[in-house]
Amino acid sequence: MMSAPETPENEVDRLAELDSFDVLDSLPEQAYDDITMLASQICGTPIALVTFIDRDRQWLKSKVGLDLDESARDVAVCAHAILNPTDVFVVEDLSADARFADNPFVTGEESIRFYAGVALTTASGNALGVLCVIDRVPRRLSTEQAAALRALSRQLIAQLELRRSISLLEAAAGERAQHQEQLENYQRELEATLSVTAEQSITDPLTGVRNRRAFLSRLTEEVDRSNRLGSTFSVAMIDVDRFKSFNDAHGHAAGDVALQQIAEIISHECRSTDLVARYGGEEFVVILTGADLDAALALGERIRRSVEVADWAHRPLTVSVGVASTSGCDDADELVHLADAAMYRAKAAGRNLTFAA
Repeated sequence: MMSAPETPENEVDRLAELDSFDVLDSLPEQAYDDITMLASQICGTPIALVTFIDRDRQWLKSKVGLDLDESARDVAVCAHAILNPTDVFVVEDLSADARFADNPFVTGEESIRFYAGVALTTASGNALGVLCVIDRVPRRLSTEQAAALRALSRQLIAQLELRRSISLLEAAAGERAQHQEQLENYQRELEATLSVTAEQSITDPLTGVRNRRAFLSRLTEEVDRSNRLGSTFSVAMIDVDRFKSFNDAHGHAAGDVALQQIAEIISHECRSTDLVARYGGEEFVVILTGADLDAALALGERIRRSVEVADWAHRPLTVSVGVASTSGCDDADELVHLADAAMYRAKAAGRNLTFAA
């Protein structure tokens, strides 16, 4: 049997603070919708929601992928998520969990399976609602995705505080000029924070170049453009030679510094229109817009040579490079495979070489 969610011990205070924000049944707002969309993209789920748990209902302030305004509180998975306001509440397969197996959202038309939600908890410790991501197939949430959800939930609380501040400021009409300036400052601060959060979601934290998710998104765009317009672009795969032995000999801290230096070298050799990303571990990838295979081969060789002659702290490092172009391929996965295969041929031929597919 489906278990109804328990009532939080601080329910009276929680509902009082929720009422103080005057957010229930309010109109859609772009700031909330932007965060919801970002949560969906970061976690790769078709559904993302911002919900508030009222006395006997769950009300949706913002939504992606679900045509619903509210539901009864006793069937809301989010009503379970607010019971532990400090953790991300994750159920990898709702149909396999006795609490939710016969929940109408699981057994009905929506047929949801995966759920991950982080409570929207105020400074007073009251969990007002949840930012959640949902999928119709079982899955897992990565550590990075969980951290991103927590960060976005903090921005939602900041937005709520801003919203309440706006209401208070509007009520004090006699000090309109001063309050208007404060309003604008609050909004700029929030927009700046959201911009930083969005940037962090597509940036490799160690090297500062784009991460794998950003690369794959851009690659799909470039392939679509290439197929539509008949244009050409190339991909370069770059792997640090014998990097494991470098880490073993000099430590991971030295390895991190070396990866940062290699990222700087690659970025310096590329154009502003190119995309440089860390593909994973000691492997980097570059999307070269408008470049044919010869141009990509020339860039790969410049990168290889620049790494080879760089000033290294412990011992010289080299890279092996493989390049491939859409002139011989119109599929994203195949293009990456061709560049990767060319890079491995460079390694097999002795390393510190640049090969073309």
